[in-house]
Amino acid sequence: MLIVGLGNPGPKYEKTRHNIGFMVIDELVKRFNAQKLSSSSFNGELFKFSNHYLLKPLTFMNLSGISIAAVKKFYKIDEVVVIHDDLDLPFGTLRFKRGGGHGGHNGLKSIDENISSDYIRVRMGIGKPEHKGEVVSYVLSDFNKEEQEYLSEWVSLACQGVESLLEHSLEDVSAKHTIKKFQLK
Repeated sequence: MLIVGLGNPGPKYEKTRHNIGFMVIDELVKRFNAQKLSSSSFNGELFKFSNHYLLKPLTFMNLSGISIAAVKKFYKIDEVVVIHDDLDLPFGTLRFKRGGGHGGHNGLKSIDENISSDYIRVRMGIGKPEHKGEVVSYVLSDFNKEEQEYLSEWVSLACQGVESLLEHSLEDVSAKHTIKKFQLK
C-alpha cells in the first residue's frame, strides 16, 4: 500500500491547512519508525515500513500525481491511499471513501489525471472561508489558534484510521473512524 499525504514543500507552507496530509505522514513516519528511501526520481520524500510506503510529494500540490505515479509504477503498487484537506467539510471532520470527483482540489485533479480516481481518500475537513474569492489564501494560511489546540489530536485520529486501513476493509474503517463533527470548545 502507498499512503500519500498532500501538501506543499518548504517552511512557508509547513503549518497551513493545505498541508494537513503532510502532517499526518510525518506522524505515521514516527509511529512506524519508517525508513527514508533515497531517490530523486520520485519528486518526493519516500519512506518504507513493512511492505508499505509513505509519500510526501514535493512537486507542490498541483502536480502531486506525477510523484505518486512514479512511486506506484516503480514499486508496482496496487492500493493507494491519499490524505488531503477538504474545504467542503467542517474543521475536524474525518471521512474515508474510494473514488469520486476532485471537487476543484488541484492535488486530487493531478492524481486523477496521473493514476485514475480509483484510490482511497482520507478527507480531512478544514472548513471554508466566508467568500469564494478567499479560497487560495484560506488553504495557504495557518490553522487559527482554536483549531491549533485540536490539531495534534485530529492528526492522531487520522493516523489511527490509516493504520486501521492496513488490516481492515474500507467499510469497517469508515464505520469506526469517521468523525462527522469535531467539537471545538
